Amino acid sequence: MKFLLSLSKTIDAINVKVGQAVIWLTLLVVLVSATNAVVRKVFSVSSNAWLELQWYLFGAIFLLAAGYTFLRNEHVRVDVLAQKFSKRTQIKIEIFGILFFLFPACMLIFWLSLPFFYESFVLHELSSNTGGLIRWPAKLLIPVGFFLLILAGLSHLIKCVGFLRGACPDPLARQHAKTAEEELAEEILRQAQLDAPQTANDDNTASKGR
Repeated sequence: MKFLLSLSKTIDAINVKVGQAVIWLTLLVVLVSATNAVVRKVFSVSSNAWLELQWYLFGAIFLLAAGYTFLRNEHVRVDVLAQKFSKRTQIKIEIFGILFFLFPACMLIFWLSLPFFYESFVLHELSSNTGGLIRWPAKLLIPVGFFLLILAGLSHLIKCVGFLRGACPDPLARQHAKTAEEELAEEILRQAQLDAPQTANDDNTASKGR
């Protein structure tokens, strides 16, 4: 079990590194998109290569961060029924889902995407758009992304089994007490509360002016 948990930590470290790199890709895609929009509106100039780079980067963010998102337990979960069961039952359901849903689906997509990428690479496939980019880097993202997700699933499976054997903490526990959506909602509410006194002062000033 120690070896498997060590393997799990290694897999997690890989996905964390990838996730940290994707953060910078997010900044890059924002800069590229903003630049494309400004150049197109101001100078009436458009480049297919730069436009395609946008969705290449978006695809990279979506696919490469899947494993990291799974590691952080941030994927959408429909667990209305499961959350009513005991923690051990929830973990067993998690193991069942990984073995019979996550692994088969991800492995199938990974396997089918390999010839999809290889053919594009061998033929040096280019975009059908004038001045577009080569296609194989975008297609390579598919097997790489799903391979990382498979690794994340394997790591999660090891931690689930380890929890049932008392060898590691609850793998379903949130790394943060609140979700990103909850934090955003609280921030919006806080800003509204800060703005409320200023709005009231403005209304009072306007009333006195009349």
